Amino acid sequence: MNLPRTGIGVDVHAFAPADTPRPLWLAGLFWDGERGLSGHSDGDAVAHAAADALFSAAGVGDLGTHFGTDRPEFAGASGVALLSEAARIVRSAGYEIGNVAVQLVGNRPKFAPRRAEAEAVLTAAAGAPVSVSATTTDGLGFTGNGEGVAAVATAVVLQIREPGELAAE
Repeated sequence: MNLPRTGIGVDVHAFAPADTPRPLWLAGLFWDGERGLSGHSDGDAVAHAAADALFSAAGVGDLGTHFGTDRPEFAGASGVALLSEAARIVRSAGYEIGNVAVQLVGNRPKFAPRRAEAEAVLTAAAGAPVSVSATTTDGLGFTGNGEGVAAVATAVVLQIREPGELAAE
């Protein structure tokens, strides 16, 4: 019997220093007027956590394995592009994606008004349903102090073939 597999992904990024500003890309969306996040790629903690959850569920490594800082070709890469590539890697390993759920933790940007837009972009990138919720930490810790954001994701995959086995045409 092929049971579903679950995976967890976590990603945390600090806001970029004021003297070296970056655009904010979060949950696959550009947030005009918001301070961006530091990172090797675009710093999209939501997309990165989703990708890491997929890797975890399929048992094929993690974000650093596939897109680490030792890979200069991913410097500045879009989180949406990384999520799309993660989904491709997971599928090529013989898994189909059931869904991904992500919890964004941070004080800003105000996420609720753009939730549906973010879910549509991330769902298209993953080729499977992606839901995103958001919360704050009531002023506590790194995210509560407004120093950055965190994201925690879970993913469900189902093995449909052995790794390396060709998909049915």
